[in-house]
Amino acid sequence: MSRIKDLQKNLFGGTTSNARQFGMIFTLVAIVLLFQIWTDGLTLTSGNLIAVVSQYSYILILAIGMLMVIVAGHIDLSVGSVAAFTGIVVAKAMQEFSLPWPVGILLGLAVGALIGAWQGFWVAYVGVPAFIVTLAGMLLFRGGNQYIGNADTVPVSEGFRTIGAGFLPEVGPNTGYNNLTLLLGLAACAGVIWRELKSRQTRREMNADVAPMWISVLRMAVMVGVIVFATLRFAGGRVGTSLPISGIILIVLVLAYSHYTRNTIGGRHIYAVGGNSRAAELSGVKLKRVNFLVMMNMSVLAALAGMIFVARSSASGPQDGLSWELDAIAAVFIGGAAVSGGLGTISGSIVGGLVMALLNNGLQLEGVGSDMVQIIKGLVLLLAVAFDVYNKSQGRFSIIGSLMRPFRRDDPPPPTDRPSPSSDADKAPVAG
Repeated sequence: MSRIKDLQKNLFGGTTSNARQFGMIFTLVAIVLLFQIWTDGLTLTSGNLIAVVSQYSYILILAIGMLMVIVAGHIDLSVGSVAAFTGIVVAKAMQEFSLPWPVGILLGLAVGALIGAWQGFWVAYVGVPAFIVTLAGMLLFRGGNQYIGNADTVPVSEGFRTIGAGFLPEVGPNTGYNNLTLLLGLAACAGVIWRELKSRQTRREMNADVAPMWISVLRMAVMVGVIVFATLRFAGGRVGTSLPISGIILIVLVLAYSHYTRNTIGGRHIYAVGGNSRAAELSGVKLKRVNFLVMMNMSVLAALAGMIFVARSSASGPQDGLSWELDAIAAVFIGGAAVSGGLGTISGSIVGGLVMALLNNGLQLEGVGSDMVQIIKGLVLLLAVAFDVYNKSQGRFSIIGSLMRPFRRDDPPPPTDRPSPSSDADKAPVAG
């Protein structure tokens, strides 16, 4: 019995773990298993998993930026139009001025930064609500895309396509797998083990409670098992395909932004602003600067997502970016971010995005019509947010507030009393 209590207390980071708190993880696993059975094993094949990452990586990249925008208490409706505008500018510049594709990428990021500075200025320094600013931006940059491209498609160079349609190359001896993907998976396993052991050492040095060693071993085994399975799937694709370059870009961004939001002053300021902007400002947080940088960062990531999509499609067109903002917002809210700001995690948004991606992919494999796909995705979004709101109304944790708790280093203890309606407890900053 004591081992069961230790498991409940420590496996997911010192709180009582159950299906309610970790609903999105269980939902993701359930969706995978359901479609794996329903599609006669097609869902987890190497080819399908590679296709999912290649097709949806740009939405997950948008979700990273959108998470920070929503945590800060804003919304950005322009990301799809910004992505499309950037794509056509880069495609036209490479076509008409013969720009090398690396310079084209830098140009695209610069365009995103300028757009973000424009929108951030109106939000942070003029005080126009982000909803209005980005609604105007959605119309402005959609029109700009069609004006610059004359509503035509513009092809991009072969080198540029690498960021959207490329894969890790085949190197080394013939092992039957992509060797670079295997090495990347091995490094990820080593990182998980090092992080767990480092966390135990840090807690000992702080004289904090340390979970039993068998709990740590179990945690490491679960994570390593998932990584090994994914590595073999991606490394075992047909010759010439493996982990997509867009997937590598996504992994780097997830690691970088997770570190930024959890472990830096700037990241904590974003949560403070979303939790209580007045209190944050009185505490010395530069409110205007935070809002400006959050909006600017979102547009830079939208520009990157747009270039990845154009690279995968081999051309920029007038229909690029349609409804991308809705997919990104859905991923963030399904991942547990609070509508009022102040709560949410990068990892949770990625889980939410994967739920939508695998749901969409599984329904397509079964030949479900696009109308029903939209209906089902809408219901999933509504139920996920309603479920999280209900949990908080009952004084429980937000789903994603505890989702990745085992991988944090300095979480506060869970509240024991149900917060009053007038309390700001639901809006306290939660880093991660």
